[in-house]
Amino acid sequence: MENRPGLDPSVAEVRRAVRAVLERVDGSAVVALSGGPDSLALAAATAFEAERRGIPAHAVVIDHGLQEGSDAIASRAADTARRLGLDARVVRVEVAPGEGPEAAAREARYAALSRAADDVGADVVLLGHTLDDQAETVLLGLARGSGALSLAGMPVERRDATGPLWVRPLLSVHRRTTVAACAAEGLSPWTDPHNADPAFARVRVRERVLPVLEAELGPGIAEALARTAEQLREDAAAFQEMIDETIEDIVEHAEAGISVSVAALAANPAALRNRIVRYVVESEFGVSLSRSQTLEVARLATEWRGQGPIDLPGCLARRVGARIEIAARAAS
Repeated sequence: MENRPGLDPSVAEVRRAVRAVLERVDGSAVVALSGGPDSLALAAATAFEAERRGIPAHAVVIDHGLQEGSDAIASRAADTARRLGLDARVVRVEVAPGEGPEAAAREARYAALSRAADDVGADVVLLGHTLDDQAETVLLGLARGSGALSLAGMPVERRDATGPLWVRPLLSVHRRTTVAACAAEGLSPWTDPHNADPAFARVRVRERVLPVLEAELGPGIAEALARTAEQLREDAAAFQEMIDETIEDIVEHAEAGISVSVAALAANPAALRNRIVRYVVESEFGVSLSRSQTLEVARLATEWRGQGPIDLPGCLARRVGARIEIAARAAS
């Protein structure tokens, strides 16, 4: 058992979660380190487990430059990682203007982590999201009326077409456990002021909504939400397999777009039909359809009464004989 005398249970829990990942790693690993308690506990556990297995491990600290003194905060986190026994580097990124700052920062961060992993030849990048992060993600998705894929939350692991394997070892570990692990190991995590700013919806969910749910419905709400996410992710994966098997037979390339067989689309149950519509539009045009837009396109197959073209983001959908054509708006 990991809980040997002198080892704090919180440290043991984090190490077990990391060990389960590193046992499958042949090369080196990268830890995404912000300096907060989650990523710091993850880095400490990775340093311990990687040394036991002779696996090269690296910490990468991303400095977004969005807060005053961010360079000093990043440098401190990297120094802590080195004391733990990890090779560490700080990468400064530029956050592109335009979309929301959180999304832009996330995109810049993941791109930088992917490059850093490639630089050191890492097979895997470890991310510090916890069970509480997962619960917050699911609640935010529910509040926005998102579909099952969004409610499925964050995957434990994901591999892009190119690049490393992204793994979240702590998705079954509570945030309070990472805080306790840092305290037990004498580590002083950085507290991001954004994590206490009620201007952010995620902070309001964390500080206000989840405590009310726990108080009114009983303990275990976060675990229940995380279980829901896991079950929905399994469902989403099954649907995606069905889409992949179906799509080659019913979708054809058309001028400036694609076309879908009306009969084949209508023959599928609504859950699969709507997913096919969303998937083909996103794959071809890079846009996500709303629920109402998806249903309007599906009605071209199931409730055809001569309705005209449907205006979608960047494209038009229309019924042409026995097919639904979806083409770029300019070409249409």
